[in-house]
Amino acid sequence: MPTLVPRPTEAAFRAGHFTLDRSTTLRLGAGTEPAAELLRDLLTPATGLSLRPSPDGQFTLALDPGLGDLGEEGYVLAVDPHAVLLRAAHPTGLLRGIQTIRQLLPPQALSAIPQRGTRWLLPCADITDSPRHPWRGAMLDVARHFQPVSYLRRYVDLLALHKISVFHLHLTDDQGWRMPIAAFPKLTEIGGNRAESQKGPAGSGTYDGNPHGGAYTRAELADLVRYAAARGVTVMPEIEMPGHVRAALAAYPQLGNHPERTLDVWTRWGVCDTVLGVHDEVLDFCRTVLDEVMDVFPSPYIHVGGEECPTAEWTHSAAARERAAAAGLPGPSALHGWFLGQVGDFLVRHGRRPVGWAETGAELPLDFTVMTWRDSSHTLTAARRGHPVVSANHRATYLDYAQSDDPHEPPAQPGAVVDLRAVHGHDPVPEDADADMAGRVLGTQAQLWTEFVTTPAHIEYLTYPRLCALADRGWSGATDWAAFRSRLGEHTARLDALGVQHRP
Repeated sequence: MPTLVPRPTEAAFRAGHFTLDRSTTLRLGAGTEPAAELLRDLLTPATGLSLRPSPDGQFTLALDPGLGDLGEEGYVLAVDPHAVLLRAAHPTGLLRGIQTIRQLLPPQALSAIPQRGTRWLLPCADITDSPRHPWRGAMLDVARHFQPVSYLRRYVDLLALHKISVFHLHLTDDQGWRMPIAAFPKLTEIGGNRAESQKGPAGSGTYDGNPHGGAYTRAELADLVRYAAARGVTVMPEIEMPGHVRAALAAYPQLGNHPERTLDVWTRWGVCDTVLGVHDEVLDFCRTVLDEVMDVFPSPYIHVGGEECPTAEWTHSAAARERAAAAGLPGPSALHGWFLGQVGDFLVRHGRRPVGWAETGAELPLDFTVMTWRDSSHTLTAARRGHPVVSANHRATYLDYAQSDDPHEPPAQPGAVVDLRAVHGHDPVPEDADADMAGRVLGTQAQLWTEFVTTPAHIEYLTYPRLCALADRGWSGATDWAAFRSRLGEHTARLDALGVQHRP
């Protein structure tokens, strides 16, 4: 019996198989052409099959409104010896079903090069499948260490295989600004490059002496969005504000609290105490940036960071104190919530949903979708306040932590181990959540911050197989650890066929 990751909701396998060969053609219902194109794109390199359309095709793709109860991502797959029928109420459901078909085929079907001498057999099965949580995300930080867009497309391909729905792209931070903004070209010209990078953990005081930089073009990001959408993955951008902005202030000092100051793009790790000012020019800057971000990224959600924002500069700034008084705030530290309220309102007026990290459970404006990361109790706190919540507890979802305490593990964030079992054991819904609060939990997400991660090989070693565990829990809610480990044992053959340099 084949194994699938993530585990489907219902699956019954029967004797026999359907053979894909040169005579196999696709019968396409209305609106299924994009799914058929994806199926061909994914299977043709290894199999050499053309899978051309035909009104008499044995392999049918169909949109069926009667399956609406399965939601946007649900699908029904029936495989018999002489026919395959994949149905869904929405196009995204067909894309999810295609990834299941890939996993049902021999692992060689996932290869990027022709695989001769393999019979392409689909086992006879009846599968009805839909996710427990709509948000199953993966965040990649390209601000600390830049990755070319060619790798981001591969990253998306691997997310899609595991039915991950959100690619959270962390584009800006103290150490680099990676997205061009037409009105502010220095953001990438200056903010996209740093002189060197710290070696070791925050505070180590040693540096590598190697310049590091990079930025995407608008066309590259727009193409990435289209590429991901064709695979059922939404790219959600993150543009940090009002903290984690040292790279922006290096480019445009007038946006800070000390406009006469000259700053470099930060070469250190940790939390920088330089933050945006709160004068009108800064708010205009943020709106201009977010306008272009929304133009490139159609995602309903836009992440504005929001966490780890020291307020000392505001406390010592006469202009910030005046802003706080004019806004009726109790003091400069309250400008943090005020600032996020300003940018959140702007996004809401443009039909988007602002997202922010919850640092210590402090209040975010109620319009925000909250990513709780520091403590599991914050998920419940945010849900009680009425926020939609994504549970991203660092002890279960931060993939920059080591996977074991073995001294031979590659460099990782110090202070914790997040092993495979911890990831699979994380339930996004707090144990004591009532039905109303549980309904506000959108799902879960893995994070990979890249202070210590410089290459695609290192990214994949840290990500897999831990992301398989998060995908399994987020899609099916499966809690059986032994059963997951058994399925994962077979699934790694698929990762091998894809050339993923995963941890054993």
